[in-house]
Amino acid sequence: MISVERILQFTNIPSEAPLVIEDHRPKPEWPTDGRIELERLHVQYNPALPMVLKGITCTFPGEKKIGVVGRTGSGKSTLIQALFRVVEPSGGRILIDGVDICKIGLQDLRSRLGIIPQDPTLFQGTVRSNLDPLQQHSDQEIWEVIIKCHLAEIVKQDQRLLDAPVAEDGENWSVGQRQLVCLARVLLKKRRILVLDEATASIDTATDNLIQETIREETKGCTVITVAHRIPTVIDNELVLVLDEGNVVEYNSPAQLLKDKSSSFSKLVAEFLRRSSKSNCHRDIS
Repeated sequence: MISVERILQFTNIPSEAPLVIEDHRPKPEWPTDGRIELERLHVQYNPALPMVLKGITCTFPGEKKIGVVGRTGSGKSTLIQALFRVVEPSGGRILIDGVDICKIGLQDLRSRLGIIPQDPTLFQGTVRSNLDPLQQHSDQEIWEVIIKCHLAEIVKQDQRLLDAPVAEDGENWSVGQRQLVCLARVLLKKRRILVLDEATASIDTATDNLIQETIREETKGCTVITVAHRIPTVIDNELVLVLDEGNVVEYNSPAQLLKDKSSSFSKLVAEFLRRSSKSNCHRDIS
């Protein structure tokens, strides 16, 4: 009986938008600049629930590195979900290079964006199938991104190289290694817009630094949006968007925001430094 109830629940879930809308297909080279405009963006997960994003208006210039920060519940992840249309806007719109993303199909949108999530996903198969599941790239191209992402030594440990097995959920790889594989997968696709959604929250500082260094070197000319857990991750970005309870409270360069000691960003940095200092003290004592 419970199984029947579950099936009925699934049948009542609204379907996503069409994968392709023939009358509104973007150009094959879209996006070219990677400029993202948020216009009075409102988002709520259910009509009965409160608004999560409350009329956000700002522009992410093309080819820039933008950090998105804020306390838990500020709307950071919701903003990314709206960009990928995991949740549809309740009001306002998002434009990418002038194209309203809600007027095109989901496949046309999502296939043009790159994302590295907080929980890296690997599939049972091989190194090759995890990096290039659609078999669109040559071995040379795959090895190039493997080297760029500092994975070459790990892959060469198995004599089967690109055909080395990957366990279900990537259990035979560490979390940091899985995250590097996800980065390599994204770099192989060469997307103009890359999103890091708390991508380094679950890994050690050394791997975090490695990923940030690779992104800086390999995504020149791309728009990179980083939803940050660790403040140092975005401190060298060109712009930082600070959210609080679904509203934009600050949006400027980190240097400008840090000049004002009373700014929300300055307070987040100070809070992070205090936590880091306490953590280091506990390590020293133990």
